[in-house]
Amino acid sequence: MPVPVPQQRAVPAAETSHGDLTLLVIEDDPAGTTITVPELSAAAGTRVRIRTARNLTEAARLLTDDVDCILLDLALPLTGGGPGPGTPTTDAGTAGTGTSGGSLPELPEPVSARADELAALTHVLRIAPLHAVLALTAQDDTELAAEAVRVGAQDYLFRGELDARVLSRAIRYAVERKRADIAQHQLTESRLRAQENARLERGLLPTPLLDGSGLSFAARYRPGRSRALLGGDFYDVVRTPDGTVHAMIGDVCGHGPDEAALGVELRIAWRALTLAGLCGDELLSTLQQVLEHERQSEEIFATLCTVDIAPDGRRAGLCLAGHPAPLLARHGLPARLLPYEDGGPALGLLPRARWPRRQVELGGAWSLMMYTDGLIEGRVGTGGSERLGQDGMVAMVNSRLEQGLAGEELLEAAVAEVREMNGGELTDDVAVLLLGRDPERIRRWGGSAPRSHPASVDRPPSPSVRAARAQRPPL
Repeated sequence: MPVPVPQQRAVPAAETSHGDLTLLVIEDDPAGTTITVPELSAAAGTRVRIRTARNLTEAARLLTDDVDCILLDLALPLTGGGPGPGTPTTDAGTAGTGTSGGSLPELPEPVSARADELAALTHVLRIAPLHAVLALTAQDDTELAAEAVRVGAQDYLFRGELDARVLSRAIRYAVERKRADIAQHQLTESRLRAQENARLERGLLPTPLLDGSGLSFAARYRPGRSRALLGGDFYDVVRTPDGTVHAMIGDVCGHGPDEAALGVELRIAWRALTLAGLCGDELLSTLQQVLEHERQSEEIFATLCTVDIAPDGRRAGLCLAGHPAPLLARHGLPARLLPYEDGGPALGLLPRARWPRRQVELGGAWSLMMYTDGLIEGRVGTGGSERLGQDGMVAMVNSRLEQGLAGEELLEAAVAEVREMNGGELTDDVAVLLLGRDPERIRRWGGSAPRSHPASVDRPPSPSVRAARAQRPPL
């Protein structure tokens, strides 16, 4: 009796088969497998459907996601025409056009002295990377059978020993082994992705070098909604031997591993050049050369904001390369944006650009917030038709300052509020860092602030940490 056409499934049967089984037999002599459907069903303890194909062309047509296992005759020639008239198939009417999908990479050609004899198996493994495969061979060819497993088959069977009990057990074993292989592959990919995330995080979000500066430091990073890896935002803070504190934040256009890698290169280059004594226009010109040599396309550019704070902490030099101006909050005064009229273009846009350095007064007690444009480009208002913008950000930060927030709590609240106003996760990466100077706090610590800590990547503070922050500095 014809079996109804199986419904296509997004997940291969090899991952989910617990009931009915579908076996695709590929051999040029359909009568060679004499096991019947009732015999196999009885041995397996469940309903079994068998499809047969006389060549690889017909096998590709019959290979759909509901197939649990493939039984391939290793003696099958790789080449051959399509199915002739009257091709016998036990599972009548189930011919499909879909082939196995999945994220597993294509298998390479077998590196073996018997590669030609395994050509058909290699072809099947390539077109069905998520299906369990059993190799069928002659009784006296154990070496070929073992080689088939090394190439990628889940198991092998000898034609002379083939019966319903052996085949049903082999199918179950092959399906479970393939499922375990896929799970192991996914676990390995997950671990590699986690390691890559950690490497990118160390490269983009380094530990600040601020010992002896007397300045406080806090930072937050939140990846954009559409990416699992960190994006192209980066920052760094170092103190040079003369006591000057240099801070930088930047953003490579685009989102992906190439942009993230370029951001890491620019950050490392900035730290090396800064420690070597470069500053202002000379530093940015050299960074532009680095970007031009390392970028994948001439369309790639990067925005940058650099600040060098004098050893006494009361003055700073500011350079902007197409980047939003920092936000300065003095003790007892509302936060305001630093001047940005004299900024230069983003790195990588103009070959002989200049970046003037503007001197700004910070005062005695202050907080300086540097950020990427992901913080100000979130949607606000009814229907999300408007951007938050710099003016909206300034108003939001001032309201948080009036509540007495400072440091990491201020950054956490700001990022959370921007996300809430956007109505969900932000599409762009957000990096924010906050430097602060509090003379009273410096005196309490005997002339220097406690050791700074690395940035947190969007992790809420624990209750114990919140309790420890109860005694906050004025800013």
